[in-house]
Amino acid sequence: MGLPDTNSAKNAILGAIRAINIPPAPLPPLQRSEWITYPDPAAQFAIVLASIGGTCETVADTAELNEKLRHLPAFTTARQIVNLVPHVNLPAEHLLKEQEIADPHHLVDVDLAIMPGEFAVAENGAVWCVTRHLRHRVLYFITQHLALVVPREQIVHNMHQAYERLAWGQAEFGLFLAGPSKTADIEQSLVIGAHGARSLTVFLV
Repeated sequence: MGLPDTNSAKNAILGAIRAINIPPAPLPPLQRSEWITYPDPAAQFAIVLASIGGTCETVADTAELNEKLRHLPAFTTARQIVNLVPHVNLPAEHLLKEQEIADPHHLVDVDLAIMPGEFAVAENGAVWCVTRHLRHRVLYFITQHLALVVPREQIVHNMHQAYERLAWGQAEFGLFLAGPSKTADIEQSLVIGAHGARSLTVFLV
């Protein structure tokens, strides 16, 4: 007895699906007046971020940001640090210049990356990040710990407002980051840092 023709079976299934005539369903209306908003978007962002494993620190100015970063556990134990936030002033020791690295594989030992975030979303604790300021986009995912610096006034209430801020007319890589990397795909055992950073701290300045 020969093996079944998998291509024929697949085509038969796809043909049966295509033959189903499902009438189109109208999209739900998007009334701006019904979009969720919060009295204090920054406070809501911090609550949601904490609920998904991240940490939010609100700082008054650059001086306090630098002080908080120096006391971050991921900083005090780091052997390789990449900083891409211009106004952050950290000791040169252990600092790695990402722009001078040609092979992204050489970023494998980065312990802490300090990166700018464009804006934050109070609804789900996400931060929109773009890669125009760095050479290797993999840095967002290969670092052991990640710190994002976001202007405090750049917080939107919901994802509707977030999508309104995205630039669709230009080629650019961007991503929403929400919390540290985690997965429980295998035997429902939670693993932190499987696909990205093991910790995420967002500084609202």
